[in-house]
Amino acid sequence: MNQHSLGEFLKSRRARLDPASFGFATGRRRTPGLRREEVAQRASISPTWYTWLEQGRGGAPSAEVLDRIAAALRLTDAEREHVYMLGLGRPPEVKYRSGDSISPRLQRVLDALPHSPALIRTPTWDVVAWNHAATVLLTDYAQVPPSERNILRFIFSNSRVRAAQEDWSSVARFVVASLRADAIRAGAEAEVAQLAAELSASSPEFAALWRSNDVVSEGDGSKRLKHPELGPLELEFSTFSVEARPDLSMIVYTAGNAATLQRIAAFIEARRTPPPPVGK
Repeated sequence: MNQHSLGEFLKSRRARLDPASFGFATGRRRTPGLRREEVAQRASISPTWYTWLEQGRGGAPSAEVLDRIAAALRLTDAEREHVYMLGLGRPPEVKYRSGDSISPRLQRVLDALPHSPALIRTPTWDVVAWNHAATVLLTDYAQVPPSERNILRFIFSNSRVRAAQEDWSSVARFVVASLRADAIRAGAEAEVAQLAAELSASSPEFAALWRSNDVVSEGDGSKRLKHPELGPLELEFSTFSVEARPDLSMIVYTAGNAATLQRIAAFIEARRTPPPPVGK
C-alpha cells in the first residue's frame, strides 16, 4: 500500500468537487472542493480516520471502505481502480453488469475487418455485436431473437451449428469450460447458473460437461468448420478484452492459410450488399 500517494489522490479528487452539488453550504472555504468531514459524512466513516487516510497514516482501508469513499467522491471506474491499486495493491473485484449495446466506435472496429468474422460477447457468451463477415460465414445474428443469441445455445441446440463443427465434442467441452471460467471471473455466477440450468434440462450432453467442473482460458487457438458452401475451413481465433468494458470480449476469426483467406474473401464479397445508386 502506498499511503502517501493514496492520500494525495483522494485530496485531489475532493478538491475538484462543488459543495453546492451535494447540498453543502458554499460559504467561506479555505480550499476548493469538499471538506474532509463532508467526504467522511457521505462515506459514513469517521472524519478523524478519513483525515488520517489523506495524511498517509490511516492504515490499510478495507475494500468496503474504499468503495464508500469512491462513491462519496463520485469517482469514475478508472479512478476507483486507481484507488484500489494505491490502497490495496490490486484492482477491485469485477461486478457483472449486463448490457446489450456497444459504442459506435467499437462497431466500427468490427466493421474494419472485412474478411475476418468478429463478435463481441458477454461473460455468459451472449453475442451482442458482430460484423458482416460473421453474418456471412457464421450466423446471421440479426435474424435471431436477442434472447437466443447465445453461443452455448447454438452449440447445444442448433443442428446447423452442430453439424458445422468438425469435432463437435471437443468444441462443446471447450466452450463449457470457458463459460464457467468467464462467468466466475466477471462475477456473473447467478446469470450463468440460470443459463446452465436451462441447457442442462434440454441437453444431457451439456449437463454432463457442466458437472465435470472443467475450467479453461479461451485465449487463442484453431478451429475447423465444415461450411455448407465453402467446404472445410481452417480458421484461427484470438480473444481480446474490451478496454473500459470488462464485461465484454471480442473474438476474431482469421483464415489459417492464404488459400482459405482467398476463398473466404471471395465468398464474403460476393454477398456484400451493393450501395444504393446515387440519384441524379
